[in-house]
Amino acid sequence: MCAVPSLPVSVVHFCQGFFVASLHTSTAKMVSEKCLAKGSAAPGPVPKDKIRIYSMRFCPFAQRARLVLAAKGINHETVNIHLKEKPEWFLAKNPLGLVPTLETPAGEIIYESPITCDYLDEVYAGKKLLPSSPYGKAQQKMMLEHFSKVVPLFYKIPMGRRNGDDVSGLETELKEKFGKLNEDLVKKKSKFFDGDSITMIDYMMWPWFERLVALRLENCMDGTPELKKWTELMWEDPAVKATMHSADAHRAFMESFAAGKPDYDYGL
Repeated sequence: MCAVPSLPVSVVHFCQGFFVASLHTSTAKMVSEKCLAKGSAAPGPVPKDKIRIYSMRFCPFAQRARLVLAAKGINHETVNIHLKEKPEWFLAKNPLGLVPTLETPAGEIIYESPITCDYLDEVYAGKKLLPSSPYGKAQQKMMLEHFSKVVPLFYKIPMGRRNGDDVSGLETELKEKFGKLNEDLVKKKSKFFDGDSITMIDYMMWPWFERLVALRLENCMDGTPELKKWTELMWEDPAVKATMHSADAHRAFMESFAAGKPDYDYGL
C-alpha cells in the first residue's frame, strides 16, 4: 500500500485495513482465504508456475494488484493477512507489513500497489495494461499522482461524519475532483481514461469507486455523466467482477473496523 500523505494515523491504519475471467486461461489458488495472523505457520515455498500475492480481502490497495492478476490471467495463489496482528513470518518478508506484497518462486519480494501492478504487467505476457511509449506511461503515472490526492477524501468524509463534524466542505472538494475526472473523459472522448479499452489507470482508480455506496459518497458524483458511464462500464469488466465485494460486505467490514474489531474474514 502506498502511504497516504497528510492523514491522521487512524486514517492511514484504516487504509491499510482497507474466474479469473479474462481472455487467458489461468488458475487462482487461495492458499488461505481466511486471514493468517500472528503465531500462524508460514506457507511453504511459492510453486514454480505461480506467483503469490499477500493480500487482504477488503483492502483497496491490494485489490489493485488482484485486478491486474485477473485481467492478465496470471497463474497465482493468494494468502490473506490479518493486518492488525501480522504474522512474524510476513514481517520478515516485508518489514513494512503492507499489502499487496508479491513473492516469486525465487523468493523475490515486491510491494507497494503501483509497483506490484507495473511489475506484473512488465513480467507477464498477455494483454498489456500500460502504454508501450515512455510518454504514454508517464501520462498514466501523472494521472495516478493526481488521483492520489483524491483518495484521502474517501476516508476523511466518512470519519468526519462519524465524529459529528461538518463535512460539507470536504464533500464539495470531492465533487470538484469528480468533476475534473468527468472533464477529462469529455476531452478525451473515450470510454475509459486512456482510450476505449481498460488500461492500468482504470484499475488503479477503480477500488475506491467500488466503495462509493458503502461509504455513502455516491451523491458526490451528481453532475458527472461521463464518469458515471465509466463506472457502469467498469462494473461489467470480468476482472472487476472477479475481485469485487458487495456494498453491504464493504460496509460491514468498515463498521467492524470503526468499532476497533476489524472482521477481515467477514462473510466466510
